[in-house]
Amino acid sequence: MRHCVTFTPTPAMIDVLAPIWERVLQRPLVSAEDDFFDLGGDPALAVQLFNEIAKASGRELLPLTIYQAPTMAALAALLAYPMPSRFPTLVPMKPGSRGPAIFITHGLGGSVMEIFHLVKGIQSDHPIHGLQATGFDGNEEPLARVEDIAQQFLEAMNELQPRGPYALIGYSFGGLVMMEIAQRLREQGEKVALLEMMESYPHNSLLPLTQRLALFAERAKRHARTLARLPMGKKIGYLTSHAERVHASWNHGTDSEPPQNGLAEGPALDRFNHAGMLALMRYRPRFYRGKINFVKSAKVSSSFPDDPRAIWQGLAEEFEMDTVAGDHFGIVTTHCQELAAVLSRHLAVAFSGY
Repeated sequence: MRHCVTFTPTPAMIDVLAPIWERVLQRPLVSAEDDFFDLGGDPALAVQLFNEIAKASGRELLPLTIYQAPTMAALAALLAYPMPSRFPTLVPMKPGSRGPAIFITHGLGGSVMEIFHLVKGIQSDHPIHGLQATGFDGNEEPLARVEDIAQQFLEAMNELQPRGPYALIGYSFGGLVMMEIAQRLREQGEKVALLEMMESYPHNSLLPLTQRLALFAERAKRHARTLARLPMGKKIGYLTSHAERVHASWNHGTDSEPPQNGLAEGPALDRFNHAGMLALMRYRPRFYRGKINFVKSAKVSSSFPDDPRAIWQGLAEEFEMDTVAGDHFGIVTTHCQELAAVLSRHLAVAFSGY
């Protein structure tokens, strides 16, 4: 059961929404209580849905809102309320028939929507809950320390599941947050059945010198290739503006498009990204007295080291690594099924003793 708002919907708003839902989902009849995702909805359709809702109602809501209000009735109720409600930290993403739960979180400056296709592909009879960092919408201040994000997530997790075993999965920056949560759980005497970090790395300043030099060389090559492609009028801006260079390299040196995260460009998202970068730069991973399951992409980008073992083997009692097809973004988009198969296998092993 997904989290829904509890305000009362108006029949008039249902009448506005119904033809939009039917058109976007290509369904002849959608009831007020039908779940968007159960009807075949996905991130791309959520973007289309909320674009049309904005035109029809005059209210612009983030596509990510579909997790907060996944039925027409819940969305109508939310639209009838004048002030935006707080987006939940804990987001049910996939139902399951048995406990304990699986907890998964997103990358830097992103949302749980970016791992939609990955979660859909995971085969497990345990429910999957996403953990969403706050501050992306400007309604709350974003947190700028991994420790603070981890504490917020842990409190939300404990409301659902106060005792272990815990299964923790983190993508990119989210892997660092899950590692910090695992540290805290073990310090409290709780069992961590699985700590899975997918393409997760500390800030480059913490990497061994040889890896820092290699990444510097790769970034220099990337900048040269980018400059060569730009028209003359934009070359000067690229060379003189840090913001232009950051924007051009936000793809982490990959060939894939970033996953759809349902967030809107603007000052709020800029602050959210900035806070995430500060958190990454400040975080110093501690030695983890347990096992890290690590998944790396087969195609190494120019923003991340090519050998995760050089970083993580010395920071964990046990380290196991799998490699899957794709690059940093591709493993959760075009190649997500291969990653989902690895996670499904690891989850089955982790829960086999419980």
